[in-house]
Amino acid sequence: MNIDKFKHQHVDILGNIAALRRLAQAGVAHNATEIARLIVSMSSTIKLHLAVEDQALYPALQRGHNPELARLGQQYQRDMGPIAQAYEAFARRWNLPESVRRDEQGFRDDANRVLRMVHERMQRENHDFYPRIEAEELAAVA
Repeated sequence: MNIDKFKHQHVDILGNIAALRRLAQAGVAHNATEIARLIVSMSSTIKLHLAVEDQALYPALQRGHNPELARLGQQYQRDMGPIAQAYEAFARRWNLPESVRRDEQGFRDDANRVLRMVHERMQRENHDFYPRIEAEELAAVA
């Protein structure tokens, strides 16, 4: 299975997280409109990414011939549940500029906690999970 699209989505999401960090450092209230807009945009990418993982990637791993990769896929899918729920709550809470302006410190605290979870998860996928999938794909072709 070609996972290039997943990797590109990770680049987009990680770029959005970095942009949110820069905007917050430059002033949460001053950048509230752009922060909220970026959260809405990033949420679309995350929702699409998770849906395609659930509908295509994980089922493909289950149908594959590598039981270790199938088990790892199940673990990654299971572990993503609480992270996805935390992100969805974050996005609902901070998708309006007024919400961000009204509670700057709440936004900062929530962003630090939730976006760190998302960032760390994607880094694990980038450095552990995706390389294993690609190695399996190469082995199947060879």
